[in-house]
Amino acid sequence: MKSKLGCESCGVRNVCRESNLSWLFFFIGILATVALRIIGPLNSISPIYAKISWYVGVLGFLLFFIYKYQVLRRRYMLIRESGLKDKLSSSSALSDMDYHILAEIICSQDNWKERTNFLVIFVLSGVALFISLFFDFIL
Repeated sequence: MKSKLGCESCGVRNVCRESNLSWLFFFIGILATVALRIIGPLNSISPIYAKISWYVGVLGFLLFFIYKYQVLRRRYMLIRESGLKDKLSSSSALSDMDYHILAEIICSQDNWKERTNFLVIFVLSGVALFISLFFDFIL
């Protein structure tokens, strides 16, 4: 049975809505992952292509992780400035703003793009390893 709790019935759905910026960095992360995973095969074709792929991958991850750091830093500051951790530890009453912050944190953890990004990294790492082993030891 599917839960009726979701973005449509969520009181903070505007908080959870994915921004265009998050989509941009999702694709940057995917591009960086692909670029770094194809270095081995590209090196067999042309070292210059492998070098370009390395630069694209490293620059992409640099941008991606700067963005992720800023997102995590913003979340940390929300928790710190609201005193939410102390309120929860002491079972103090929570304000409407505290509930809003908690909802934002929970929404941010329910992120299919991040799960997809990790899956792509995992799968492409396995494929890259297999291809590199094939070229290095079988051919």
